[in-house]
Amino acid sequence: MTVASPSPAPLAGIRVLDLSRILAGPWAAQVLADLGAEVIKVERPGLGDDTRSWGPPYARPEGSVQPGEASDGPGEAAYFLSANRGKSSLAVDIKSDEGAALLRDLAARSDVLIENFKLGDLARYGLDAETLRAANPGLVYCSITGFGQSGPRAHQAGYDLMIQGMAGLMSVTGRPDGEPGDGPMKVGVALVDVLTGLNAAIGILAALIERRESGRGRHLELALYDVCAASLANQAMNYLVGGQVPGRMGNRHPNIAPYETFAAADGHLILAVGNDAQFRKLCAVIGLDALADDPRFATNAARVANRAVLGERIAAVFATATRADWIERLEAVGVPCGPINDLSEVFADPHAQARGLVRRLPHASLGALPCVAAPLRFDGVPAMSGRAAPLLGEHSRAVLRDLLDLGAAEIGALEASGAIAARPEREGCDGR
Repeated sequence: MTVASPSPAPLAGIRVLDLSRILAGPWAAQVLADLGAEVIKVERPGLGDDTRSWGPPYARPEGSVQPGEASDGPGEAAYFLSANRGKSSLAVDIKSDEGAALLRDLAARSDVLIENFKLGDLARYGLDAETLRAANPGLVYCSITGFGQSGPRAHQAGYDLMIQGMAGLMSVTGRPDGEPGDGPMKVGVALVDVLTGLNAAIGILAALIERRESGRGRHLELALYDVCAASLANQAMNYLVGGQVPGRMGNRHPNIAPYETFAAADGHLILAVGNDAQFRKLCAVIGLDALADDPRFATNAARVANRAVLGERIAAVFATATRADWIERLEAVGVPCGPINDLSEVFADPHAQARGLVRRLPHASLGALPCVAAPLRFDGVPAMSGRAAPLLGEHSRAVLRDLLDLGAAEIGALEASGAIAARPEREGCDGR
């Protein structure tokens, strides 16, 4: 049953066939679902997306787990739930002739297809870009791989952690050599996958806009490797312009100082001084007014050159009072600062609650499922799907019936052959 979302739906009427799995592709498709697109997630019968088994934790129906009790299964993996809200699940055996034919028929009726198979794999089933765009010239076909469609690594699988290392992100993340806990460090989430998903969504939207005039779709190509390198932003340009290979700086900034974490008497806080006026205010608050006029620190360039000495002076003062005390005093004069919150503190923060960062969405077996709200807002209204991620094969019958006009006998034969798998439809629910 389709649940109406209160958010605007700028992509209403756009149909997306999501043949991707894990995170980058599913994240792109989830963004499109939040924007109102109809997204059909194609999954393997019996197994589904790899992330359905990536737990614990597993979400279980409300009341079946007591507060503080470990939700280690059975249930729905939180990982899967994070990247697949708003989608319909169609369980199809892509390797069967009947399953591949169903997907070709659906692609002919779709606006967008997203896939992250290894280079050349889908051609074996007639699901490659050339074949499908010949039948549906308006199809926007988006391919996501680790290393792209060309180059010596094109056939190599790539995972987020690998790419963070190979494309330079880990080389600038972590504490410098010689400090306690030194060594390269990955980012705490699969950031390259998420960034790739966002770039894919941007490219898809651009292709859909172009299609309005041209009538033709595009074959988009994204590589996690390319996205990671491109996302190094100022660090990459620092190297290309300055010729110096940047290294790990912990929580320090390569181009700004003081812009890092400091230890207060009872915990750490973040100090993010972005200009000379803010630095002068900082000096007044911490009782080191003379630093603002010291030639070693009077400009940002000078502060960057003398960051070690400056950091020691500031650190000695911050250690004399509590984190809350410093934050209150610094915020009062407009010096950017803040605590380092864990996730319980994030979602308990009054600002997070006022912004509605958690929404409860209906799920077929879990009831009202808490989900992180999508960040886009249109005229103050969040753009977010009105339902949580689907059960495996939850919408198989409805998709085939509604979009391909298959009858009950035909669908039953496909189930019997193993070409598709479906869940029993609930009474009074159309499965969509």
